[in-house]
Amino acid sequence: MSGAYMWDLIDLVPVWKRLRRCGKTLLRRQRRLIRRIKKMYLHSWRSDELSMLVGSKVTGATPLVIACRNGHYDVAEYLIERCKADIEQPGSVTFDGETIEGAPPLWCAAAAGHLPLVRLLVRAGANVNSTTRTHSTPLRAACFDGHYEIVRFLVENGADIEIANRHGHTCLMIACYKGHIHIAKYLLSLNADVNRKSVKGNTALHDCAESGSLHILRMLLKHGATMDVDSYGMTPLLAASVTGHTHIVEHLISEALVSRQQRIDALELLGATYVDKRRDMVGALALWKRAMDDRFPADGEPIPKPKDVPRIEAYDYAVEPSNPQQLEELLADPDAMRMQALVIRERILGPAHPDTSYYVRYRGAVYADAGRFARCRQLWHHALDMQRAVLPPLSPLTQSSLYSFAELFSYMLAERARPPLRGRIIPPVTFDDIDPVFRKALSEIDRGVDLTIDKEQTLGTLQRVLVISLHLAAIMARLLEEPDCTEEVSRRIHKAVYTLVKLDIKVRQGRSALHVACSTEAGRRGALTEGAPARALVALMLRLGAAPDARDADGNTPLHLVAKINPCPADVFRELLAHGAHIDTVNYEGETPEEILKSTQQNITSIVNPLKYTTLKCLAARTVKNYKLPYRHVVPQCLHSTIITH
Repeated sequence: MSGAYMWDLIDLVPVWKRLRRCGKTLLRRQRRLIRRIKKMYLHSWRSDELSMLVGSKVTGATPLVIACRNGHYDVAEYLIERCKADIEQPGSVTFDGETIEGAPPLWCAAAAGHLPLVRLLVRAGANVNSTTRTHSTPLRAACFDGHYEIVRFLVENGADIEIANRHGHTCLMIACYKGHIHIAKYLLSLNADVNRKSVKGNTALHDCAESGSLHILRMLLKHGATMDVDSYGMTPLLAASVTGHTHIVEHLISEALVSRQQRIDALELLGATYVDKRRDMVGALALWKRAMDDRFPADGEPIPKPKDVPRIEAYDYAVEPSNPQQLEELLADPDAMRMQALVIRERILGPAHPDTSYYVRYRGAVYADAGRFARCRQLWHHALDMQRAVLPPLSPLTQSSLYSFAELFSYMLAERARPPLRGRIIPPVTFDDIDPVFRKALSEIDRGVDLTIDKEQTLGTLQRVLVISLHLAAIMARLLEEPDCTEEVSRRIHKAVYTLVKLDIKVRQGRSALHVACSTEAGRRGALTEGAPARALVALMLRLGAAPDARDADGNTPLHLVAKINPCPADVFRELLAHGAHIDTVNYEGETPEEILKSTQQNITSIVNPLKYTTLKCLAARTVKNYKLPYRHVVPQCLHSTIITH
């Protein structure tokens, strides 16, 4: 670039800045003009029309809720004072990716930290103790995100500091959990109940121990907080050990607030956390050594470890060391250290605590990443058995464990189909690998069936477990197509999938297992190949007696649901027709599978020849139905159902 040209550009800079300022001024004037036009337009509306307008919802939120959520003071003021918007009308808002249902405008403003809007709403008469659907108050929302000035203002205007949400969590609890020391100090100065328990039995001291705030913990103790246990039998000391907050553990131990046994358990559990969470073997060994010295003091009564703890195969029958020498030997075997951490956690927390099964599953996942799939399955089976023994049927934790198995088997099959990476060999997935998981999934369905009476939510949960079962069944159906599949394995696969078909389970919308296998619900969970029904599974279920003409609550057959998939899986469509599905069966909206295909801009002739699957009986039934001919007492009773379905 020449020097003269460069100086020309430099001379243009002030001009460009002036133009930019002019542009901004014009933009501001344009915005003011638009606001004036809007006000003039709205001023011409009748009061009932305005009320309807400001009360309407877009994506679940009213204009006032949106303005309060986003901090638009002038808009909110206009809506309240001129449009007489209902200041208590709730709506749906999103914070950090989570949708809050039934949130009043004051809650939105408090949660988002807009103090001027909070003052405006309170001045207009908003209820300071209004709640969302989960019973969260504006004060609790402000405590959650640390809006101290809003907290003070709401309290000074009558907000109740003791109103808890549906889980029993108070404002003090959430301030302690989020580590907002100024808010916690303020609430304590107002004599907030430091020992109040949530639905699951935890206190503010538990929340503080989990978050790791030592300053707040000291304040709570000065205000009379006690070392209570929650519904899992966890003290704040154990809560700090599980989360790995060493400074909290050391403080509680040094203050002599716990017994000798509690101190030993805390040190051992903290050592297990060091192994699994920090991967600090040396630090874990030091903590376990401190605990052992406390168990066997030179001048005191020993507290030996329980002798009736069963040896667990999944943990390689690991036994906890009973002397310092055995403890030192662990350091030479990292795998033994990891098993030791699992043994200690299960002994102290018990099988019901979520962290017990979580870390067992985590360790199994680490083994899977290292290619040790047998060890992974062994640990995951142990975690699943623990969950099924202590959790209610269809628990989300149990679902997660079952789904992890299905994902593992799918991953192994996919990896075997690819060229080996760096010499890594993936072992084959066998029926013996899948069958124990499949039986546990079916058992979970069987346990959950009795819970589905008039409970839509439970039906949805049951459907999710059914989808996982179909995922496992689809993998077994793929094994049938393997060239090395023996007759005995084939027989066992047929028997296993027949058990699923025989359950004759009905889930949401009255759908059968075949309906779900032929719908997009299964594909969205990744249960079937490429998001569409797997032909091998559908064919197997049909051979084993699944009804191809079964109807759901909308009158859809499995063929209708397959036709709705775009693009339609032609092989599954043909499979259903081959096993007796009718191409001209109408659902309760009068649609046939052929018409559904047309609505999705797909051509049935590219899949099948419809004439091949249209019988004379079908044509006669369609004629009777289309022309509304009287057929009762004219045609035999056995043909009535054929006419109705057409």
